[in-house]
Amino acid sequence: MSDSQSISVVHGDTKVLTMETLNPNVVKMEYAVLGPIYIRGKPKPYDAILKGNIVDCHATGQTPITFVRQVIALCTYPLLLEDPIIILKMLMTGKSGSEQAGIMIPVPQYPLYSATLTEFNACPILYYLDEDNNWSLEVDELSRALTAAKGKCIPRAICVINPGNPTGQVLSKENIENIIRCAHKEGLMILADEVYQHNVFAKGSQFSSFMSTSKGCMGECGFRGSYCEMANFQDDVQKCLLKSISAWLCPLVLGHIVMSILTNPPQEGDPSYAKFQDEKSNVLSVLSEKARLITDLFNSIEGISYHEIQGAMYAFPRIYLPDKAIVAARKLNQNPDFFYCSQVLEETGICTVPGSGFGQKEGTYHFRITILPPLEDIRRILRLFKFFHLRFLNKYK
Repeated sequence: MSDSQSISVVHGDTKVLTMETLNPNVVKMEYAVLGPIYIRGKPKPYDAILKGNIVDCHATGQTPITFVRQVIALCTYPLLLEDPIIILKMLMTGKSGSEQAGIMIPVPQYPLYSATLTEFNACPILYYLDEDNNWSLEVDELSRALTAAKGKCIPRAICVINPGNPTGQVLSKENIENIIRCAHKEGLMILADEVYQHNVFAKGSQFSSFMSTSKGCMGECGFRGSYCEMANFQDDVQKCLLKSISAWLCPLVLGHIVMSILTNPPQEGDPSYAKFQDEKSNVLSVLSEKARLITDLFNSIEGISYHEIQGAMYAFPRIYLPDKAIVAARKLNQNPDFFYCSQVLEETGICTVPGSGFGQKEGTYHFRITILPPLEDIRRILRLFKFFHLRFLNKYK
């Protein structure tokens, strides 16, 4: 690009785009998964970082599904045949204060939701999952949250993450039916985030509302493909949504290809069916085994409590920190769980995400760790973690 065509961000001796002129909503936006713990980049004595913070299946060693990669390869090189957040944007009111759009989101929740609401100048209406009842979603809590939001915003929708991220629970059929009744009564649209619906290790109910190529057994994070199924929308509203999506242009063609595979997998009798089913079953079987190992370990360690991982790809244990550790964290102006996760990384090389990045009840502390690393790495992580945790408790008794 020539100098005359380039876009300048400097006016005279002053930069035009600074922290003062940048959109304040972008400055306020937070994303804990790739936050301060992840980006520090200081050299450490251990030889590797054990990434328990991100969900990139193939980067952690999961083998890609053969059928998906074969179709992608053929579409990009046909000659091989001769060889052997849009809905949220639509819901915004465009206003501030008490006329802001209010979106109900769970606590804990995937931080992309709270970050997106900040960017869109929407008001988050927080409802708390019941940790003592295996992170269930209680209608009484939804009513409490809506009552608290009165006069602050206009409630427009409720987001339900099932299976949970980061909590890993699967909502019961009765639970889901109660949520639907509540949403109907309050006139709320339901955003049913169920991208992990294939990652279920316990019996539960499933809807099909949001689907993603990066989650589930395929694990194709790099193609960034997803679709949204809309139910009971008016035709003119759907046309507006299509117009909005069209203005964003479209994802890569490869993302479309993988989405087509996701929605039309090999059927019984197809040449690829047996191998596809075998690989899919193997992925879910290994995830189930790793979920069991993590659940058993966390429930055997002093100062940690954890519910069984029922689905998704995460563990979200609760940690009971000694008072001295909490005081030490406050002296550093850090959240206690951030302090704890920092110490885990410093001493073991295990990268986790503080629970405060997802939201949690006041006075409780958690962290999130994925179950994606290979089995041998999981066993190593668990050995290192147990040794660290007991030493941490002893240090701050």
